[in-house]
Amino acid sequence: MANFIPAGDGGHSGWRASVQKIGGSLAGMVIPNIGAFIAWGLLTALFIPTGWLPNEQLSSMVGPMIINLLPILIGYTGGRLVHGQRGAVIGAVATVGVIVGTSIPMFLGAMLIGPLAAWVLKKIDGVLDPVTPPGFEMLIGNFSLGIAGMLMAILGYLGIGPAVNVLSDTLGAGVKVLVDTGLLPLASILVEPAKILFLNNAINHGVLAPIGVVEAEEAGKSIMFMLESNPGPGLGILLAFWLAGPKILRGSAPGAIVIHFLGGIHEIYFPYVLLKPLVVLAAIAGGATGVATFLVTGVGLVATPSPGSIFAYMAMTPPGNHFGVLLGILLSAAVSFVVAFFILKASKSDDAADLDAAKAKSAAMKSGN
Repeated sequence: MANFIPAGDGGHSGWRASVQKIGGSLAGMVIPNIGAFIAWGLLTALFIPTGWLPNEQLSSMVGPMIINLLPILIGYTGGRLVHGQRGAVIGAVATVGVIVGTSIPMFLGAMLIGPLAAWVLKKIDGVLDPVTPPGFEMLIGNFSLGIAGMLMAILGYLGIGPAVNVLSDTLGAGVKVLVDTGLLPLASILVEPAKILFLNNAINHGVLAPIGVVEAEEAGKSIMFMLESNPGPGLGILLAFWLAGPKILRGSAPGAIVIHFLGGIHEIYFPYVLLKPLVVLAAIAGGATGVATFLVTGVGLVATPSPGSIFAYMAMTPPGNHFGVLLGILLSAAVSFVVAFFILKASKSDDAADLDAAKAKSAAMKSGN
């Protein structure tokens, strides 16, 4: 996937170029799998107990998809980008290690272990291929991949998975400190970047929801349910990409808006931000605006909106709170749109190069390089 660099950055030598490169690499693992995210999102929106068509049997697919399928697809894609089909296979194998070693969706772990495992295998192949006797290529190739895959899966289980868990717990602790000190709008500084790294479910259900449940039992509502689930910032960002984003992404933005705002599947906009990492500032600004508005108007929800769609928000809003909830969503969307729009406009001169690079990367992926 293309590495987008804003105009005036001075080339690939600056810190911003490095951030863009990392963001582009992460997005390159997710964007090819957006269809799988949509499939999971539709199953979630329709069939979970709080969905539109609750169905216990069909909803049983939701958990395995987000815990197993989606991280494995990301690890597979990341490995393929580094070392073709062999890299894809070892990336998927290694990803199982981080999945089994934790209890939260391992999107970030898959983004780390997939390319790393493929890089290790690429180095091994570089040593073994020149000295492999004719006729033994398949034997040595399969065993080298199998042994390396086993070791990388163990590394994921013992190292990378627990490390991502610690990161998630640390971010959650930071949010709790902001809640306890009354600096709630500043929680967006932690929550929004964590969401982009697919730690949204861990922070929402692992930290914010338990606090919200206690508050809701006492007061009948809680703002904690709204810190991560507010669809406003994502809506504003997708609108900005639709109107001012790279041409390669504009056509997909309207569909993403429907999935995000109406379906409540926020993961759909994360790859857009990863492609233009500075846009996370728009998410932070929009999120903080929404939280501040919710605080000023004194509103809350009775439970976690699941999924975080505007319909679920309205269903979870107690009587008398609808105006403040809608105002917070609207203002957060407006602020994130304005900030994202100016960021995208500032980097618009690179769009032609972005498109060419994206086409080249796509061609390389198709050829297995």
